[in-house]
Amino acid sequence: MSKKKRPFFAHYGKIFKNEFKGYNSKYLINDLTAGITVGAVALPLALAFGAASVDQEHLALGIAGGLITAIVAGIVSGILGGGSFQISGPTGAMAVILGTIVSGQYGLQGMFMATFMSGVILLAAGLLRFGRFVQFIPKPVVTGFTSGIALVIAIGQLGNAFGVNASGEGTIGKLMAFFSNVKDTSVPTLAITLIVIVIMAVCPKKISRYVPASLIAIIIATAICALIEMPVKTIGSIPSSLVNAEVLNISAVDITMLRSISGYAVTIALLGMIESLLCGTAAASMKKEKFDSNVELIAQGLANMTVPFMGGVPSTAAIARTSVAIKSGCRTRLTSVFQSLFLILCMFVLSPLIGLVPYSALAGVLFVTSYKMNDFKTIKGYFAHGLKDAVVLCFVTMAATVVLDLTYAIVIGVALSMIMTISKLADIRVNVEEETLIDNRDVAIVYSVGAYFFANGKQLKKAIEKCEKRYETYILSFRGVVFVDVSAETEFVEAIEYIKGMGSDFCFVGLNSEVDQALEKIGFQEQVGREHFYPNLEDYVASHALGSASQKS
Repeated sequence: MSKKKRPFFAHYGKIFKNEFKGYNSKYLINDLTAGITVGAVALPLALAFGAASVDQEHLALGIAGGLITAIVAGIVSGILGGGSFQISGPTGAMAVILGTIVSGQYGLQGMFMATFMSGVILLAAGLLRFGRFVQFIPKPVVTGFTSGIALVIAIGQLGNAFGVNASGEGTIGKLMAFFSNVKDTSVPTLAITLIVIVIMAVCPKKISRYVPASLIAIIIATAICALIEMPVKTIGSIPSSLVNAEVLNISAVDITMLRSISGYAVTIALLGMIESLLCGTAAASMKKEKFDSNVELIAQGLANMTVPFMGGVPSTAAIARTSVAIKSGCRTRLTSVFQSLFLILCMFVLSPLIGLVPYSALAGVLFVTSYKMNDFKTIKGYFAHGLKDAVVLCFVTMAATVVLDLTYAIVIGVALSMIMTISKLADIRVNVEEETLIDNRDVAIVYSVGAYFFANGKQLKKAIEKCEKRYETYILSFRGVVFVDVSAETEFVEAIEYIKGMGSDFCFVGLNSEVDQALEKIGFQEQVGREHFYPNLEDYVASHALGSASQKS
């Protein structure tokens, strides 16, 4: 049975068999130590992204939900994922959209149901083998989208960082609310935020290899607050349970809710698909292994269908945690499981200490994380190499992400990319050069380079019309034409009729097989006469040289 038609259960069996072939105690230790390392990185991020996923009223539930999601997703999508290296959990991209849902009409239940629906969409996308479609999203769009999300996360944390009310409609509304209330800044709260940022910035790499800088910063900030008894808002008690205080209640779901949150569900699914597959592709390159995008979508779908019933937030693969896993010696997907077991231990043993963590400390972590989310090297490269289209795509998508809904941002970015691509395709180059070929006769060789379609078919006739001199023969060289649209055929006929009207002859040379077949399907060769077509210019010259010699004899 071919790979394309192999049932997914059999496909999973083959993936596991290949991955665990030759597995031994050494590999087990590698997976265990990598899992603990990733867990140490995931802990502060799970708390921070969980807090960023909800509104002020539900912060404790959001933080618990973030930790629960990291645990559940680490097990479900870790075991069933499309690669041996993927580490999943709450991420910044998801946090942006979730706060809007929670603060809306349906609150946490709306978020839980939107998460479940997104899981269904991802599962269906994987079963229908849609994984390859993510490659059609241009890199500048992804870069701008990621930077836009980073800005949205940072703006969303201004209230927690400064200890002021920054609630508002959308990102711009939050920013305006912050500036209106910034005069009420809590100095102790801001001090804790700055302490965390500074520690994460100056922490030596030698230390951060073993203990994440974010975790060190949170521990120090929490210790300072506890010892000095600083008047800052802390997380408070969180449940020492894998099930949150509030979970998805199916009986509370009705048609009106489903209609209202369906758009959010699609957004979450798209974000999950994009982030997970881009992460998997990049990580597969790092580890030099194969990555199955369709299997990954199935895993992410099942994980997001599971977490709402445990009170978690949406999950997706995260490049930061995944890269840490690979650099820490990850051998198999057991690394993700061990990460979850480490987080479970933290939840049951450290929950009283986690409750002492200031919200402003988490805001500091998110500020630094937002900064690191930006791909500054790529953006700098766009400017350095004068890639104007890439710059426009990147910053338009970034602006749309900040100002508009995230789904609109992706659509706008891809649509703008398509428009730019069509514009480039329409820019066909047609150049007329005079050559002396047979019997010292001057002929015009009309070189075309690019693709002919409905938007630019007239360029062939226009180039001929601009010739100051009339030639006895016009040789239409299509050697540089890579594509011909059916609509352009009419324009070619008009160009030929114009040449005939001048009493001149014509021929086509250098058509590649694809262009030749495209014109053949619409009967173009029959219409203008097959005797006017030559494989190349040399064949045309040879044919007419023989004809000229026979006439002289």
